[in-house]
Amino acid sequence: MNRYILHLAYNGTNYHGWQRQPGSVTVQELVEQCLSHLVEKGITVVGAGRTDTGVHASEFYAHFETNHIFNSVEEARNLIFKMNRYLPFDIAIKNLYLAHPEFHARFSATAREYQYFIKRIKDPFSTEFALDIYGALDVKSMNRASGILLEYEDFSCFSRSNTQTKTNICNITRAEWRESESDLIFTIEANRFLRNMVRAVVGTLLDVGKGKLIPEDVHKIIQSKDRGNAGTSAAAKGLFLTKVEYPEGYIIPFTD
Repeated sequence: MNRYILHLAYNGTNYHGWQRQPGSVTVQELVEQCLSHLVEKGITVVGAGRTDTGVHASEFYAHFETNHIFNSVEEARNLIFKMNRYLPFDIAIKNLYLAHPEFHARFSATAREYQYFIKRIKDPFSTEFALDIYGALDVKSMNRASGILLEYEDFSCFSRSNTQTKTNICNITRAEWRESESDLIFTIEANRFLRNMVRAVVGTLLDVGKGKLIPEDVHKIIQSKDRGNAGTSAAAKGLFLTKVEYPEGYIIPFTD
């Protein structure tokens, strides 16, 4: 079997996340249907992770195995073209790569980055992709609270209950807010994330910005390991998976 890597992006508005679920339309399901139609029946696609219902991905990687052999840039481009014609408008294939023998879309990833977008000024063109907050927010306090996240590893307080995750340990390396006159963007990077974690973090930090919490309260929330003590999850529509990193040499471009 030959292993290949898809680089794709999707607007998650119409999907119940990436991962295939009975009775729900997911991105994985549609990509698998596409490959099974165009390349070989029964292809299974493994993604870099699962995104929640309504969450978007501007950068996502997935791998699949097939008996078919792609030998050249031209063949790769041809498959990309056919897949983009077959798939709905809100899923786009950016590239096709060869995979290193040890590559696994999920387990080989060394870092993932999410960004959460908030609009401070009404914008009719961003309603699907950002949360509207027109009131005042204390962004300095939100950034102080964000820095506290880097002091911890156990984020049980931000995890959805009753998941099959074996550990709630994550190594967060970046968490910060950047603001302009019209936008507020939160960027968070870690080796891994728990289900619903980023939206729960954003909701908690927004409570700090609104004065419902002070930054130091984040210590107590994390130490409690209780989801009930954290803030309400922010709306999915403002969240994007924006980067997935792998060891050098694991993603191999086609050459003629």
